[in-house]
Amino acid sequence: MEQRRSSQSFKRKELVAKLNATGVRAFKAAADTAKLRGNPYVELAHFIQQLVLSERSDVQMIVADAGLDVSRLTADMTRAIDKLPYGATSVEEFSDHIFHAIQEGWNLATLEFGVEEVRSAHILLACLKTPALEGLVSKISAEFDKIDADGVISRFADVTEGSLEAGSPPVAAAAETPVKRGPGGESALAKYATDLTQRARDGKIDPVVGRDPEIRQIVDILMRRRQNNPILTGEAGVGKTAVVEGFALRIAQGDVPPTLQNVSVRMLDVGLMQAGASVKGEFEKRLKAVIDEVQASETPIILFIDEAHTLIGAGGAAGTGDAANLLKPALARGELRTIAATTWAEYKQHIEKDPALTRRFQVVKIDEPSEAVAVLMLRGVAGVLEQHHKVQILDEAIEAAVSLSHRYIPARQLPDKAVSLLDTACARVAVSQHATPAEVEDMLRRRQALEVESGIIGREAAIGIDVADRQARVDAGLAETETALAAAQARWDREKALVAEILDLRAKLRGEGVPLDEEPAEETGGTETAEGGAKASEQKAPERKTGDGRAAEPKKAKASKAKGAKAAKAETVSAEPADEAAAALARLRELMAELAAAQGETPLILPSVDRNAVAAVVQDWTGIPTGRMLSSQTEKALRLATTLSERVVGQDHAMEMIARRVQTSRAGLGAPEKPVGVFLLCGPSGVGKTETALALAETLYGGEQNLISINMSEFQEAHTVSTLKGAPPGYVGYGKGGILTEAVRRKPYSVILLDEVEKAHPDVHEIFFQVFDKGMMDDSEGR
Repeated sequence: MEQRRSSQSFKRKELVAKLNATGVRAFKAAADTAKLRGNPYVELAHFIQQLVLSERSDVQMIVADAGLDVSRLTADMTRAIDKLPYGATSVEEFSDHIFHAIQEGWNLATLEFGVEEVRSAHILLACLKTPALEGLVSKISAEFDKIDADGVISRFADVTEGSLEAGSPPVAAAAETPVKRGPGGESALAKYATDLTQRARDGKIDPVVGRDPEIRQIVDILMRRRQNNPILTGEAGVGKTAVVEGFALRIAQGDVPPTLQNVSVRMLDVGLMQAGASVKGEFEKRLKAVIDEVQASETPIILFIDEAHTLIGAGGAAGTGDAANLLKPALARGELRTIAATTWAEYKQHIEKDPALTRRFQVVKIDEPSEAVAVLMLRGVAGVLEQHHKVQILDEAIEAAVSLSHRYIPARQLPDKAVSLLDTACARVAVSQHATPAEVEDMLRRRQALEVESGIIGREAAIGIDVADRQARVDAGLAETETALAAAQARWDREKALVAEILDLRAKLRGEGVPLDEEPAEETGGTETAEGGAKASEQKAPERKTGDGRAAEPKKAKASKAKGAKAAKAETVSAEPADEAAAALARLRELMAELAAAQGETPLILPSVDRNAVAAVVQDWTGIPTGRMLSSQTEKALRLATTLSERVVGQDHAMEMIARRVQTSRAGLGAPEKPVGVFLLCGPSGVGKTETALALAETLYGGEQNLISINMSEFQEAHTVSTLKGAPPGYVGYGKGGILTEAVRRKPYSVILLDEVEKAHPDVHEIFFQVFDKGMMDDSEGR
């Protein structure tokens, strides 16, 4: 074996260095395949298979030109590899046949084609022309016998036209690092990372508002000489990624220090790097290739790693290192600048436990914004949503999206939940302007169902079954449905015509620069301002044409007859658009009033995204009726005693006391941290205790489904406390939550009825002390 190696013209390492990128990839993929299948040696069959599988390679072009059966060829290669010995835990050696094939390919490339690089076609053709290798290739698959090697050599340029190997340089002999080119010649950085600064220059990133302090803090950290790696920590949905996008926007606009002017921010896709990296070491190889490209890039690159905790343990088996260890040396030396983002829980669980990694990052806290700041954030993205959905968003919708999401969707964070709410409302308004309304569609389905039932009744009547009552009921239902459907269709057509005219008027007014608003008082003010501005600009335009270099004084200066005529003409022209805009605004007010009268409380088509549209989405998400949220809290509280007395007869004094407590809370006179009310209802069975709770749920929160009823007679033992709030850590059932805490988390605006509370164990009573006092309870997970 050693004599055979010494007789070779080049050492193995020098031979592999003559391969182009496709050949090196196939060479390494052959080793990975052998390792994955447990083969002790990397054989020629592994190498040939990878050459055939290389996308748009020379070999694929030759296979297509020769008309080989690709499916049969693939099956033959798989069978040839299946026949090889297996069960090894590691690859011991590369077969001599592989290096023989590479050497013969290099001989063919230099002597026949006069090139130094060895392409995949050179290797395959050399195997077919070398007697010692031709038999091995034929054993792999008889399909290779169909290739005319001499004919391919004579027509090489035509056969390999379109191959990605044309012009691919050979790999240097000293290059021992993993290849940085992905399939198709794509760099690792381009394959696994997204250029945020380029997206910002292309206008593909939404505006970022309200995060200036955090962005300035990131700039401060990046400007350090060492430990210049910020890590953004915050709950999901607070806008950690948006902060980095805002930083990319500043770079694109040049609003950063000179050191960061030409920096490129690349967002690393850790999931994409892990996809397909089933072989041990493959993930680390990809990450190392990305790091090497970042360090070798002429343009300074900052890596943004979202969900950075996924790197901890990625690619490492139990007892071994992980991919994060590859980052530590570069981060410590300041050669790699990185922005990471993760949640507080993941940071504490994964990153904080590694002090060596923690000290290389500087924490930047991203807190949930206040409602006022969230409104500013939504105003920044409202224009993007309008352009996408082709609808108009009123400012009241933005404020409602923030306030309603903050109040009724406590499980998520601002501004994420407000943006989702507003986006959904925009989608619903856009759909309402072009699709059949749900009310009309439901009637059509009901009519169809009644017609089907009527057909069944007719078949039964034909065989003598008495169906007169059913037929009369179905006929009455059909007649009623037809009448309601006709009314709904007429109303839909009317609303559709009105909305179409309103949208046309708005488009016309927007084109003339007149601000739009649906409030008459605001419309008037905006119109006067716009008209005043238009008149002022149009009066100044003739003055700028005079070229006298000074401000005109129309009341004092003496103008010539010609100039006076021009000024009069300008005033007439400027007055015409102002009159048209005023008439259009007046017509718009009339149409809006007419549409409001036609729609009533259940509109079929929405002309714009307003507070009602946002509240309707919240109703679908939380189950709290829209009317309840949009009606005045004061009016609801004032009617409470009467409403409760209508449900619970003969208990007026009790209903009055309950209503008075709720009114106190609604008026803001009670402690804000306390619950709306805690009531102990005493009395014999049948007097209306449970009915009072049902009436409260119906009146305050829109339905009896918002009543959480718990039978306390089932909690007569002390250990049953865990059933209410969840099992503690280490016990069976931990992490599943309790029946009370989970019910309140799903429906936070509810009435809780503790039935037969006197039968519960005293320890169970104690957990409600904080609930009665503060209106809150922590479950076993601290939520």
